[in-house]
Amino acid sequence: MLRVERGVTRRELAEALGVHYQTVGYLERGEYAPSLHLALRISAYFGVPLEFVFSLEPFPKIGPG
Repeated sequence: MLRVERGVTRRELAEALGVHYQTVGYLERGEYAPSLHLALRISAYFGVPLEFVFSLEPFPKIGPG
């Protein structure tokens, strides 16, 4: 959700996080839960609270749109 809203490609996000781009796909499909370290890097990259990364319920859009 955050990646698409911000116009970031899977490859761009993966490079910024230091993971393989397929890992981003696994995360987005819910096939892989991020480690705490990766979740912290994701939340820092997008500038959102950690709860956005670990939430079981979808959050409303944050920002213009």
